[in-house]
Amino acid sequence: MPKAELAAVLLALAAAFASAIGNVARQRSAHEVTDERVGYLALFFMSWRNRDWRLGAVAAVANYGLQAAALSLGSVILVTGLQVTALLFALPLYARMTGAPVSRWDWSWAAILATALAVVVTVGNPVAGYSRAPLHTWLVVAAIAGPLVGLCLWGARLWPDRAIAAVLLAAVSGASLALFAVLVKGALDAAKGGIVAVLATPELYACIGAAIAGMVFQQSAYRGGPLNASMPTMTVAKPTVGSLLGVFVLGETVDTGDQTVFALAVAVAVMVVATAALARGEAETVEAHTDTFAAVLSTR
Repeated sequence: MPKAELAAVLLALAAAFASAIGNVARQRSAHEVTDERVGYLALFFMSWRNRDWRLGAVAAVANYGLQAAALSLGSVILVTGLQVTALLFALPLYARMTGAPVSRWDWSWAAILATALAVVVTVGNPVAGYSRAPLHTWLVVAAIAGPLVGLCLWGARLWPDRAIAAVLLAAVSGASLALFAVLVKGALDAAKGGIVAVLATPELYACIGAAIAGMVFQQSAYRGGPLNASMPTMTVAKPTVGSLLGVFVLGETVDTGDQTVFALAVAVAVMVVATAALARGEAETVEAHTDTFAAVLSTR
């Protein structure tokens, strides 16, 4: 593995670790902020008063910074794919938070996920494409993604089933964070021309907006329904949308030769299943801890 790609892997793993810390902290705060039904931005600003959420926000910013550093050296497919390792880092964090040991079931899924991800990274050998896309490409993306995002937000607002609403918001959050990864490559490319060039590039402001949108809808997804609905959706959506944007917007490629395409397809399918199963298990652990903590407080 080339040194630049190895450095991208290490930075992406560090970003995933920061993401795990941020997710754990913000999940704890999700139901502590308010019991009232409030808007997405209102909930976001109210969350600033919560200490756990602020810790999670700092970790999220660290995640974004480390992701940007990784994306300067590697592909969107590689970096967003490695973000699912946040689940592996979160296992011991959840265990420490709840005081309960990690189950063999979760460790089994963690091992399966790690193996599948290793196959995708080594066999698929993702190769970076362009750093920036032309305006007409982004117009096509906006024409496709804009109505889908609008429908998700509309459905989340009106759908009576809170679990489905959480899934829809989580999908929007995951897609926003995937978009951040693609846009930040353009901002980093513009930065080669100096501070004036990067301040003049639209990708800088778009990636900041995507990062904020990801955090806003992530918190609303955690707050709006059960974590075992939002976490798997969010965790799977980010690398999935990121890989699609990497391929179709930036021209990134993976090795899909006759000898590797089957192994790669199986590894991707296994990775998606393992990610969803592990995220669902961790969400149930966090919710059980939250319910127990609330019960203790109610007896005082």
